[in-house]
Amino acid sequence: MSRPVVAATLGGPDHGIGARVDALDWPAVEQSLDERGFAVTGPLLAAAECRELIGLFGEEARFRSRVDMARHRFGVGEYKYFADPLPPLVGALRSFIYPRLVPVANRWTATLGEGTPFPADLDGLRALCARHGQTRPTPLLLHYEAGGYNCLHQDLYGKVAFPLQLTCLLSDPEQAFEGGEFILVEQRPRQQSKAEVVPLALGEAVIFTTRHHPVSSARGHYRAAVRHGVSRLRRGERYTLGVIFHDAE
Repeated sequence: MSRPVVAATLGGPDHGIGARVDALDWPAVEQSLDERGFAVTGPLLAAAECRELIGLFGEEARFRSRVDMARHRFGVGEYKYFADPLPPLVGALRSFIYPRLVPVANRWTATLGEGTPFPADLDGLRALCARHGQTRPTPLLLHYEAGGYNCLHQDLYGKVAFPLQLTCLLSDPEQAFEGGEFILVEQRPRQQSKAEVVPLALGEAVIFTTRHHPVSSARGHYRAAVRHGVSRLRRGERYTLGVIFHDAE
């Protein structure tokens, strides 16, 4: 399947997250988000960084909560929300990518007539969240084993919801697992829903709409609601990093 991919060159070991984020073709990312509601970055995290993040999963002190997905009928697997302070790699990714997405978020907000613009930087967004009682960080690690899956859902944690988020694949799909495809389902008014299966390589991220995005029609623009999930794993283990920008109540 064709997919909107924007490559980032990792460079040497001293090439930091900020430089990698800057290296993305942001006009192409914005175009893909506007046209399809998602964009794939190409390699964003190195294999060693992916292993580093996977290694954190067993360090309980790093997390504020753990969710057994089957218990809540969310799917089969588990995920853990990081506590503050976030691991430096996660915090850097969140901080550097957020301002790049603000132009898209504010354009969508204006198009749909949904209120005031979002702050220009992550500190401003977190301060806005705090004013609405949303003070808990939302980046998380997710883990699935064979038979695991994630039901279609949206990551909304309070009144403030930034309209874009990202998921980065930490496991190598060529070696670590089979199945477990990332899925987006768009609900369109008076039409059948449209599904996108988004294959990711190790270290790639998909940026996608948190709740809905504007779609042009003969009568202007309408809100196309989108939910995301993960198909059933047929073999192995799959780890992912989820980066949500707004905080939770």
